[in-house]
Amino acid sequence: MLMPKRVKRRRVHRGRMKGAAHRGNFIAYGEYGLVAQEPGWITSNQIEAARVAMTRYIKRGGKVWIKIFPDKPVTQKPAGTRMGSGKGAPEYWVAVVKPGRVMFEIAGVDEAVAREALRLAGNKLPIKWKIAKKETEVGGESNEG
Repeated sequence: MLMPKRVKRRRVHRGRMKGAAHRGNFIAYGEYGLVAQEPGWITSNQIEAARVAMTRYIKRGGKVWIKIFPDKPVTQKPAGTRMGSGKGAPEYWVAVVKPGRVMFEIAGVDEAVAREALRLAGNKLPIKWKIAKKETEVGGESNEG
């Protein structure tokens, strides 16, 4: 499972998931990407399940990039514990995902295989998603002439 090697603070606040993603909102490495449509927490187990589903389907062909990392600890207190006496111990790690965030990218396989692999990966995730294709540069400035 993905988790940080070392953290400064072991217990953090829950925070808010307001607004759209400002970083990681374009396809940088691959040709196709899985884009979040709503905010949510994605656990390290869910990221791993999605990765396994993708790599199994493409049968070790192509390349897969995971663009999110679970760096937020979620704490839980033991069952049957009374209120008070501080915050619980970290139980698992989550990645905070906002709408527009590219979560996974894939390249090196044809479009039908890439779309099916991303669909299988998306079904492992607790949020709505869509599959996006990298935009080709059209009508940009050139240095020629």
